[in-house]
Amino acid sequence: MADIRSNFLGIRSPNPFWLASAPPTDKEINVTRAFEAGWGGVVWKTLGEDPHVVNVNGPRYSTLMSQDRRVVGLNNIELITDRPLQINLEEMTRVKRAWPDRALIASLMVPCVEESWKRILPMVEDTGADGIELNFGCPHGMSERGMGAAVGQVPEYIQMVTEWCKHYSRLPVIVKLTPNITDVRFPARAAKAGGADAVSLINTINSVMGVNLDTLVMHPSTDGKGSHGGYCGPAVKPIAQNMVAEIARDPQTAGLPISGIGGITTWRDAAEYIALGCGTVQVCTAAMVYGFKIVQDMCDGLSHYMDAHGFKTIDDFQGRAVPTVRDWKDLNLNHIDKAVIYQDSCIQCGRCHVVCEDTSHQAIFYQKGDAGERRFEVNEAECVGCNLCVSICPVPDTISMRSLQPGEVDARTGKTVTGEYANWTTHPNNPARVAAQVSP
Repeated sequence: MADIRSNFLGIRSPNPFWLASAPPTDKEINVTRAFEAGWGGVVWKTLGEDPHVVNVNGPRYSTLMSQDRRVVGLNNIELITDRPLQINLEEMTRVKRAWPDRALIASLMVPCVEESWKRILPMVEDTGADGIELNFGCPHGMSERGMGAAVGQVPEYIQMVTEWCKHYSRLPVIVKLTPNITDVRFPARAAKAGGADAVSLINTINSVMGVNLDTLVMHPSTDGKGSHGGYCGPAVKPIAQNMVAEIARDPQTAGLPISGIGGITTWRDAAEYIALGCGTVQVCTAAMVYGFKIVQDMCDGLSHYMDAHGFKTIDDFQGRAVPTVRDWKDLNLNHIDKAVIYQDSCIQCGRCHVVCEDTSHQAIFYQKGDAGERRFEVNEAECVGCNLCVSICPVPDTISMRSLQPGEVDARTGKTVTGEYANWTTHPNNPARVAAQVSP
């Protein structure tokens, strides 16, 4: 049986599934329930200096729903913990003593002043916490006070605060990065330069969830007014994975441990993050939608996946997908794919035909079969292998892509497939082309 135990920065936990710093980790009772359900660790809801912050007494959350009423995105305007610092510290101490085998990370956010960090770090160490996570990502409320994303968007500040924390604390330092930035590699590089032991990402994305068309007031609203908030949930996963991959493959940050965050709802999501280089994954929205016991399905699913693929530990496939993520200029322009429709499972809905005809390359034609059934076929002379039909087909595996093999003729261009590698840097249409490169 696969061993899904995690050892992240020397912080051991029975599995790589941690609850992210958020409402589910704000109190001893919540964290205890989470550990009873099987979570490997938690990042305690972000601590700040006293006097504690004040949250709105009204709607803090709003969701984006799919047509079948599944939550695909969640927006929140909640701030860091609104409970006194001492109460949080006392509860953290009790929890860590009661659950010594689970990871307990303290998320911190205090003003960008050295003395503030110097003061709070020993208090956190005294709880027995395994590490600290610097919240440089919160995009609302706290950023207006010069904290959160206001720090995370300035690499120089990230490096400076990280250096303070490494100087005043013996605990591993994880820097939580904001996605509300042009290029996430720069803050990651700054965190590494400051001595960070790891980074975690992504924090939430700036968002406005919508407008009530009867009142013409944005929602959610407090007393008729609203504020942008932080967006998370399944819809942000592609954005998060891109940023994780950018850090994992950047020569200046490659090898920097990563805790992946963003839209992790199933074991498959977690496995993808691990394959992109993450050592742990953090979950929030899924727990808030389905409850803490969702972790049991995550653990079982990950274990079965690893058994099926012969992976004994997480290390066996961690980062394996990173080399497959490349810049567009490195893609093989000599590779040719064509769509294939499998008639046995086709339900004859015609969606592939409509979207290809209206918005793509008119490469799927419709005809009636001998028994009067609708039949859709691919015209390879027009198919460019764009994958749109595969993406919208409602029946899994009914449409797939077939790679043309060396010696085959591409019906669209009339050229023979050579099997040789060539990218944009060598393409004759590129005025800045260079000599042909050897396939990687």
